[in-house]
Amino acid sequence: MNVDLEWRPQEPPLNHVDSCNWFRPDQGKPLLATPGAIERFGQEAIVACLCELQQRAELNQGLDYLQVFEDPQGDRLWFIEDGEGGAITALLPEEY
Repeated sequence: MNVDLEWRPQEPPLNHVDSCNWFRPDQGKPLLATPGAIERFGQEAIVACLCELQQRAELNQGLDYLQVFEDPQGDRLWFIEDGEGGAITALLPEEY
């Protein structure tokens, strides 16, 4: 599935104190995706978006916990990074 998703700028300024998330999965913080997100966008698109978030986090010394991508039809894919002991989750807004 080839999905063209574009990153939407986050609401808080990039230099805001809450822009401290790196979107780097590991054993203690796995990457999860809801069935709805996988069905609508596919695993490849989700991984590509995660890679873009990691690059943006590096450039800006972190990002807000909520990041949004949008396709040309206006469908959105959210990424949420939970705090300590949480996960990085790809989901549809209606699944929140």
